[in-house]
Amino acid sequence: MLLSLSIVVLCACKAQTQTSTPLKTVTAPQGGKIVYGTVAGATTQAAAMSSILRNVHNNCGEKPQVGQVFQFKGMNSVGVFFTVTNHPGGNRKVAGLVIANASGPRQVEAALLSDDASRFGKTVNPMLQQLFGVWHPGGAGAATSGSPAGAKTASASGPAGGGGSAPAAALHMVSASDNSASIGIADGWRLLPNSGRGAIGLQGPNGEQVNVRVMKGAIDPTHPFRARSDAHGQLEGPPGAVVIYPYRGDPAREFEGILQAWRRSNGRGPVKLQGLKTQIVDNPLRDTNQCVTADGQVDLQDGTGMQKLFALLCVYNERTTFRQWGNYVITFYQLNYVPIAVAQKDNALISAMANTYKQNDQVMQQQGKQMMAQKQQSDQQWRDWGQQQSDRIRAQSQAMQKSNADRQAAYDDQHAGYWAQQNSNAAQHANWNAGQDAQARNNQAFSNYLLDQTVVQDNNMYNNGTVGHGTVWNSTADALVKADPNRFSLVTTPNYWKGNDF
Repeated sequence: MLLSLSIVVLCACKAQTQTSTPLKTVTAPQGGKIVYGTVAGATTQAAAMSSILRNVHNNCGEKPQVGQVFQFKGMNSVGVFFTVTNHPGGNRKVAGLVIANASGPRQVEAALLSDDASRFGKTVNPMLQQLFGVWHPGGAGAATSGSPAGAKTASASGPAGGGGSAPAAALHMVSASDNSASIGIADGWRLLPNSGRGAIGLQGPNGEQVNVRVMKGAIDPTHPFRARSDAHGQLEGPPGAVVIYPYRGDPAREFEGILQAWRRSNGRGPVKLQGLKTQIVDNPLRDTNQCVTADGQVDLQDGTGMQKLFALLCVYNERTTFRQWGNYVITFYQLNYVPIAVAQKDNALISAMANTYKQNDQVMQQQGKQMMAQKQQSDQQWRDWGQQQSDRIRAQSQAMQKSNADRQAAYDDQHAGYWAQQNSNAAQHANWNAGQDAQARNNQAFSNYLLDQTVVQDNNMYNNGTVGHGTVWNSTADALVKADPNRFSLVTTPNYWKGNDF
């Protein structure tokens, strides 16, 4: 029987069953494998396709995800697209097409076409043309269209049941408005106008939402740098430009939190998730991203009811940058919301469309240069702002020190003779001098009172062994103490420093 077709096509899958009928194998020059022959023991098309897909399941370690069964125009043939992960073959994604033809009484011939999922959307039509050039089951001619693009949908009584999206091979390419990326979409689907900068958004005929390669910068608001400076965060962009979420390095555990924060950044409300399953996976770019797949059901709370959720999320968290600024990058390589009623039959189609995604590297590089220039400008604005604040504080400190020095110089000039006389009798008049110091402090305190001034202590400077006292206007003193009572305090008259405060 034809159960070993998948063995030939999905090369890494381990063989389990041999066929009693010689099979014909064709290697497509453009890529992919083609195998066809008679399915012994199968008396219906449904039985033949089920046998093949069951063997794919056994050999690859998981159940294939199948699309909607369709019929080829001009042929007594039906087909179905599928995708599967070849676990024994290194978890490689494979896409394929199974075709069954009732070639005689209680006799069915079948064919299996497959290729790497990333190429299948481009290679399936050439493989079909090559197949129908040599395979004529039951003496039938080739399909009128030479591909499933000319097929009609199977009735609800067929193996898949129900109407729905067009077969995956009927895709036509569309590009984002900035030409940064393109993707193949089926009839009834549309490219969303906000697609661009490498991101693609699609909407299906049944309310399906498919997002491919959407990316945003993110900020950990609890990072020490962010906690100290709101101004730098404001330079990141307008509201919604970044995701605000305290990421801790485990995308599997934090998927829901990231998703909710992502929606908030887009001005959307929270969602309710059910049956969410997450799994850490290798990232598509083989860099330092941390990636996770997520499957479950989601209520978007917009009146559309429960939907099937699938996501491939990666978080770029380069350690030195993250530790310095609290920045990271979130990329949804896929983020799909599909109504439950059509989720099963849409699965293969959505996968096929996503696999046709192509990025225009030249456009993306140019946009990357523009974004880098904007970032450099933003960073320079931040550095300029910081320098301005530093210069302002330094100027205020210098002005305060000069004022204190001027007052001290005037005081010294005024009492030069007095101090000369007192110095000649220092030992004799030690107690008297102490009284004079106290009087001088009181005089300075009264002078400060008349001038509406106050002596303030900077505890940071005092603890570091540098000058920690300064005389400022009362309003300035009050503002400093209120702003940072741990750092600034008012100095009473007995604690005035001689030579600095009086």
